[in-house]
Amino acid sequence: MAELVYRPVIGAALGLFKALDLKIDTQGSENIPRTGGAVLVSNHIGYLDFIFDGLAALPQKRLVRFMAKESVFRHKISGPLMRGMKHIPVDRKQGEDAYKHALESLRSGEIIGVFPEATISESFTLKSFKSGAARLAQEAGVPLIPMALWGTQRLWTKGRPRNLKRHHIPVTIRVGEPMDAPADEYAGAITRRLRGRVQELLEAAQRAYPVRPKSADDTWWIPAHLGGTAPTAEQVREAERQA
Repeated sequence: MAELVYRPVIGAALGLFKALDLKIDTQGSENIPRTGGAVLVSNHIGYLDFIFDGLAALPQKRLVRFMAKESVFRHKISGPLMRGMKHIPVDRKQGEDAYKHALESLRSGEIIGVFPEATISESFTLKSFKSGAARLAQEAGVPLIPMALWGTQRLWTKGRPRNLKRHHIPVTIRVGEPMDAPADEYAGAITRRLRGRVQELLEAAQRAYPVRPKSADDTWWIPAHLGGTAPTAEQVREAERQA
């Protein structure tokens, strides 16, 4: 089936990234299968993460259908694009339809992209993972593909102004080897193993990241445990409780 929207959007994104002279370092794309279904699982630190996750699949000539919150599909600009790219809307109060849609897509040989933290991590550390990705992989009989991003939070993230005028920002992407999701294993155990693998990839991406903060005012994108001034996970939870 012709991709009348997805491929032009990819071209536009690549053009923007070239204009911004983003330094994108991707390793592990060969771990994404060239054929058949798979669940691509990534950490979530910025609003553009799905674009970079999708770029990692391009060397394998694959397009990723992402599960995203339903409100994005109601937006007058993003909505038609998301529907045209065949992404999957998720109503968090009634997620059964999205789950069934994703399952059918996996069984038909699609790659489905999932952010198991559900929301952007404002601490830039891994939040707890929901088990939906593992359950999808189990039921569809497809592998899980763990991956991690680093640097995307510097472009556009929650609680910070969008800044797509910044040039030369590095973005580091690491894709891990496929993980099995045995049907007879508890989904929670698979999810814990998956989270551990994403954590390893995230740490590898952070170690490989080629720049450090330029000054004390530029430490907001570094997690507190690495010496930055991003809020801790506990501080984020406390702020959410008080909101």
